[in-house]
Amino acid sequence: MKRSWPLTSKKTTRRVLTAAFASIALTGAAAPFLPTADGATTAAAVAAPDVDLTAVTGHLQQLQTIANNNGGHRRAGSAGYTASVNYVVGKLQAAGFTVTKQRCTNCAYPSDNIIADWPGGDTTKTVMFGAHLDGVASGPAANDNGSGSAAILQTALTLAAKSPTMLNHVRFAWWTDEEQGLNGSQFYVDNLSSTARSNIKAYYNFDMVASKNAGYFINNIGSTQSAPMKEYWDSLGLQPEENTEGRGRSDDYPFSSAGIPASGYAMGASARKTSTQASKWGGTSGAAFDSCYHSACDSYPANINTTALNRAADGIAYTLWKRAVNDGSSTPTDPTDPTTPAPLPTTTFTNNYRYTIYDNYTVNSRITSTKSANVTTAKVKYYISHSCIQDLSISLVAPDGRSYPLESSSYGSCTQRPASTAVEKTVTLPSSATSGTWTLRVRDNYSGDTGYLNGWSLTV
Repeated sequence: MKRSWPLTSKKTTRRVLTAAFASIALTGAAAPFLPTADGATTAAAVAAPDVDLTAVTGHLQQLQTIANNNGGHRRAGSAGYTASVNYVVGKLQAAGFTVTKQRCTNCAYPSDNIIADWPGGDTTKTVMFGAHLDGVASGPAANDNGSGSAAILQTALTLAAKSPTMLNHVRFAWWTDEEQGLNGSQFYVDNLSSTARSNIKAYYNFDMVASKNAGYFINNIGSTQSAPMKEYWDSLGLQPEENTEGRGRSDDYPFSSAGIPASGYAMGASARKTSTQASKWGGTSGAAFDSCYHSACDSYPANINTTALNRAADGIAYTLWKRAVNDGSSTPTDPTDPTTPAPLPTTTFTNNYRYTIYDNYTVNSRITSTKSANVTTAKVKYYISHSCIQDLSISLVAPDGRSYPLESSSYGSCTQRPASTAVEKTVTLPSSATSGTWTLRVRDNYSGDTGYLNGWSLTV
């Protein structure tokens, strides 16, 4: 049986927080949450509103209906995905957002990202909140990722309804083609000008935030940008952990790879809950956080944990208000941390996202190199598991667009390659600059066998 956190009701907790907000407004100081032994909180920074859970689940019901009416899924590029885009865009435009549909022309399934800006705030200090709107073709994708999409949509509509004075600019995004390799968000980041990129001071990602056997995970939990997210969940006694399962596997990765501070909430996919985690969060030890991950049973309402979803939505709103809103009760924090040093230059870069290699399908896995020096060689190491490795042609594409073949496909015999096999290749370069986006391109040229790209690294 699940334990409920916190022990007090949500309404009681919010009354405690409101009282804390009032006391801070008198001093003008913004103090962090300080959980006490009895579960109360002694301070809070900004009086963020409650995000209506009923409205969030209403969006999930709409996405489920869209899937039901379009072959049972909302895969990028499909009729179900297009209908999902139209639903979200309609809600945002009616609320007063400036909405842009950005066509991802190099996605596996060319389709639209949604970019929505709320007016006001310093645009040189933009804070972004995003979630992927697409799902896999095997099911309606309620938790992965209708949950994140619905949570940020209702947060956006709550912001519009409250219409507070903005200190920093806020932008929301719904990404396409995430399930094919983070392609929509990568396209967005790749097409930012240097100025636009530097204006984004923090990106927050929300992927699978209603897992039935929920864990409470935060991307880059010890970072400055993660502080308000952790503060809110700490106030509920949740004791969140680092999101190790999701590292490099969702849309925060292109941002962090480009040097943009990133964080976000997640509640677990196919990894299994430990006994220690079950003791503090409730749920079933030894069971997957989401037993319906990438399956037909990922549907609403059956595969949605509304308690967890509520905690995510309210934490998103708290983070937005803390980072961007000036409501008169306190001074919002600047999302830029001047004490955080820039990432140190390194010669090895990795992408550990696991991509499915379908029949007659191309996987594009990207790594962004921050090394500016010219080099004459690049070393590639990759792990591919496939039931017929001869089906695959594998190449490395440099930032200048040149393609270097690594393995060629052939018709005839089949050899199975296990996931533990590391393939290392050295590519000779024409003394070219190494900074920019490198792509490991894996093409399955024949039917009958599938596999996975389990990760790769680039040394330059």
